Amino acid sequence: MSDIIDVEPVDNERAQSLKTVGWVSYLMHLIVAVAAVVPGAQVGAGLLIVALIIDLVKKGDAEGTWQASHFSWRIRTVIWAGVLYVVTFPLFLLLYLPGAIAWAVISIWFLYRIVKGMVRMNANQAMPD
Repeated sequence: MSDIIDVEPVDNERAQSLKTVGWVSYLMHLIVAVAAVVPGAQVGAGLLIVALIIDLVKKGDAEGTWQASHFSWRIRTVIWAGVLYVVTFPLFLLLYLPGAIAWAVISIWFLYRIVKGMVRMNANQAMPD
């Protein structure tokens, strides 16, 4: 009988669980991001809010792992996109074309960040700060 506790499987379980949560969140973000750049394919903000809540709740579980950077990346992406949409909303209402262009640029930027995160998660790489 040994008093040695095998910690490795627990760490692997935790890492796999965090990665699964990360993939679910990235896929939810991706659905919203693709819908934002495809005309007439609006999904709505509800899915994005659910993904954001998941990231906010699970972020603490990822502390000290490379996956923590992905939670922060997704949270920052959603917050910045939200702020940019709100700031450019009056422009969209007053001058449709410049507002539409601004929203298209924001949507493409959002999609880029989500795809970049997915590629790096697939490679088990942390996101840059």
